[in-house]
Amino acid sequence: MSNPNLADMGRDLAAIVEAASQVILPFWRTELDVVRKADESPVTEADRAGERLILARLAERFPEIPAISEEHASEFGTPDAIGPRFFLVDPVDGTKAFVRGDPNFTVNIGLIDNGAPVAGAICAPATGEVWFTTASGVLKREAPGGAETAVRARPWPRGRALALVSHTMKEERAAELAAEYGFDLRAPMDSSIKLVRIAEGAADIYPRHGPTMEWDTAAGHAILTAAGGKFTTPDGGAFTYGKADQGFRNGWFVARGG
Repeated sequence: MSNPNLADMGRDLAAIVEAASQVILPFWRTELDVVRKADESPVTEADRAGERLILARLAERFPEIPAISEEHASEFGTPDAIGPRFFLVDPVDGTKAFVRGDPNFTVNIGLIDNGAPVAGAICAPATGEVWFTTASGVLKREAPGGAETAVRARPWPRGRALALVSHTMKEERAAELAAEYGFDLRAPMDSSIKLVRIAEGAADIYPRHGPTMEWDTAAGHAILTAAGGKFTTPDGGAFTYGKADQGFRNGWFVARGG
């Protein structure tokens, strides 16, 4: 990690994602309004309410650091250029799960410094869990204000490695990935919660051979690597951020435990 002091910003980001979760949660499992974005993914009142709170808190706490947020970017477009340090915000990652009433949706804030995610926080509003970076690793709270415990990615098991995959993955594709990456078990799961489950040692790998945006992965990437895991391109190369010329779109990646 390039700057341990930046990693400690994860604690501030944790407080913000927890506050946003309190705004978002009342919309869950209600007859909320859902509209379709240009890419046909859903956006809800909850996304917008969470984003307003997060952007206001970030501007108040870190006025010198710009933020790129999913809903604002979807409505107004992404910037043509960005400096070396900025936040990436996804106010509701896993909106489809949220709309279905499933609990696997998250609130994400990641801090990018010179192309690398150096701090991050993720909250799962349905359970109250929050994970965040510190200079010494990753801490988790089971609920806001709860006790903090250190979490760590587990070593690759000698057998029965568990992969987390998208709900929409076809059986044939899942079998191909299992052969390529050497996992035996798999569980479907939405959102960046896959990344923090690997970071806390509950699973082993998440191969993503499909489209994502930088705000989908930045916080989880920061947390996973701080917990001793790896987040790389499929060939093991560095996975970078700030791709303004590509509209902040990600390529394929593989997230692994220790």
